[in-house]
Amino acid sequence: MPDPQQPWYTPGPPQQPVPGNPYASDGARVQGHGAPPPHGGGGGTPPGRRRFGRGPVVAAVVALVLVVVAGGVYAATDRGRGEPAKPVAKKSPGPSATASPSSAPPAGGPELSHIPTTAEVAAARKPGEAAAWIADDRTDIPKQINKVHDLWIVGDTAVQALYRKVTAHRLSDGAEVWSVTLPSAVCETPANPTPDGKVVVFRHERPDNERSNLCNQMQLIDLKTGKQGWSKELDEPGDEDDTFIVQSAISGDVLSVARGQRTVTYRMGDGSRLYKVPSEKKGACFPDDVAGGTARLMVSYSCMVSMDRSKNYGQVRELDPRTGKVLWRYRTKTGWSFGSLISMDPVVFTVYNNEDTAKDWRITVLDPGGKHRVTFDARGKGFEECAGTGSGGGIQPCRGASVGKNLIMLGGQNQVGAYDVKTGKFLWGIKDNRMRTLYPLRAEDGNAMRVYEAAGPSSPGRTFLMGPRGAGTETEVVKHPAATARWEYEMSMGHTADVNGRLVLTPTQVSGDEHRKPVREARMLSFAPGSP
Repeated sequence: MPDPQQPWYTPGPPQQPVPGNPYASDGARVQGHGAPPPHGGGGGTPPGRRRFGRGPVVAAVVALVLVVVAGGVYAATDRGRGEPAKPVAKKSPGPSATASPSSAPPAGGPELSHIPTTAEVAAARKPGEAAAWIADDRTDIPKQINKVHDLWIVGDTAVQALYRKVTAHRLSDGAEVWSVTLPSAVCETPANPTPDGKVVVFRHERPDNERSNLCNQMQLIDLKTGKQGWSKELDEPGDEDDTFIVQSAISGDVLSVARGQRTVTYRMGDGSRLYKVPSEKKGACFPDDVAGGTARLMVSYSCMVSMDRSKNYGQVRELDPRTGKVLWRYRTKTGWSFGSLISMDPVVFTVYNNEDTAKDWRITVLDPGGKHRVTFDARGKGFEECAGTGSGGGIQPCRGASVGKNLIMLGGQNQVGAYDVKTGKFLWGIKDNRMRTLYPLRAEDGNAMRVYEAAGPSSPGRTFLMGPRGAGTETEVVKHPAATARWEYEMSMGHTADVNGRLVLTPTQVSGDEHRKPVREARMLSFAPGSP
């Protein structure tokens, strides 16, 4: 039970702010300098499913629910075409074989003019600090903000796409295991691979960097080996203009692709088309985004029935991935839209008010049959949707939020907390006045959660456990090294993955202009207790 007598947690002097930038009806039968990155990627691609500033005609503003549930204890204390290239297997002793050599690091850690090697990081490690590695990548990228795509953990590797390159790094030491260079820039990736480690990445039609470059080339890649499989072009007749912005998801062995006002599914095995997800109400309700990651397929619908956005609404449906059969559907309250999916099982997602898309949002939970269980308002505790990143760039994932062991865990700048998944009741949490971003990584035994506290401008982050006794009872489990703090700070609000206690971090964007920042940006950073 929460302990209302716990003291407020005040962890030292505050630092300077980081620069940068109601009731749902039951349906029939369901990352640099700490600032949230802009949605959209390199190659001049327009932003993805971005809800801020949408007009009532340009995009459907869809609906969903609210039931205000509060309570609990909150202890205040201080998110082209062309033939496929062959994979290049590279074996290296560490993640930074191309980094410029240097002598022993100075007292404060390695110099900041280059990405330190694993050996340099180890030499600067202080007693009690975690083992760490930083992955460097000297690949030439455009002198602009380039999107770093979804982070995939496959076996003992962490894999990610940036610009034209897909790279796998070994989890134990960050060494590059394999890489694939594609003919044009990657413009979309699904959040999760197949159970056997395959994905389809989407790349631009042409190798140039112009905004008119379509995102319409599909390429299968085996993430275990880097071997490429089938490739094809999105071939729906008459819809070329709808391939500037593409969203994708993998559900078992089925790939779903949403673009414009249509969604189509394909077999992962050979890329053959399965079925088209139908629109409804003479096209007024159309499938606009997809989510997967398990054998389940979720499709969100925008129902743009009026020029008045307050009269529009949305749906979310679960489909049988192989047949397209609707297993259940959930209709939102008029005037509300589907935001981001937090969890597939149980189904937990955000919704937002069409007339106040930036601030008025809720969290909704459905039961296994797709019926409404609870909707609650987390704004009273100061939480922002998806840790301040909002609902953009696709409905999955919702960064800074997770579900596990009957807890809905929310993070963000200055705070982290847990809600009961069945009731929506607030259980416990902490606030932090040091302008730090706190990420819930996973629930542990239903009585605690593992939390990542991002680095500050001049101090490292940490990983800790906290539970129902709230503030002042945190237990530090991984002490991040001071020597990597500057690069860790650059990855604030980035991608995170917890792999059996090892934390993997990457940015969501990197600049191709090496003179833009005093610290050259790294591709990946990892911490683990004990020796590497």
